[in-house]
Amino acid sequence: MQATEIIRRNTAERTRDTLERLGSERDIWVSTAHPDHGPHQVPLWFLWDGQAAWMCTSANSATARNVRKEPRVRLALPDAFDVVLLQGEAKCYPAREVPKDAADAFAGKFGWDPRMEDTPFLYLRVAPQTVRAWRGVPELRGRVVMRDGAWLG
Repeated sequence: MQATEIIRRNTAERTRDTLERLGSERDIWVSTAHPDHGPHQVPLWFLWDGQAAWMCTSANSATARNVRKEPRVRLALPDAFDVVLLQGEAKCYPAREVPKDAADAFAGKFGWDPRMEDTPFLYLRVAPQTVRAWRGVPELRGRVVMRDGAWLG
């Protein structure tokens, strides 16, 4: 593997790059925790609507069970070089109650509509309160690009 030179981005550049990735990526790692069973992490497809990440999982999954008991979650885009971590609380929407525009956009992005499945699905909406983004050690300082739900820079 060849090392690449890291050019330190300012907060505005990191915010711009983060928003671009949120709009174009397909997968996100979702970390939840159960008060009795501890941490749980899974990759899910997601849709960024400009303000929040929408994911969908089986209504009976460990992820669904966990967020019903403890809604605080951490999300991570799948790249160890260009790190993006989001923290927030998951709001749950059974498939029959999800806002139509969000469900239609999710189905349009992935060509799959969980509302049409025979088994129940749960949509999760996470509006981040904190976002951290960095590329390598030179960007560790100043990695917070959103604080208290407001983008910085």
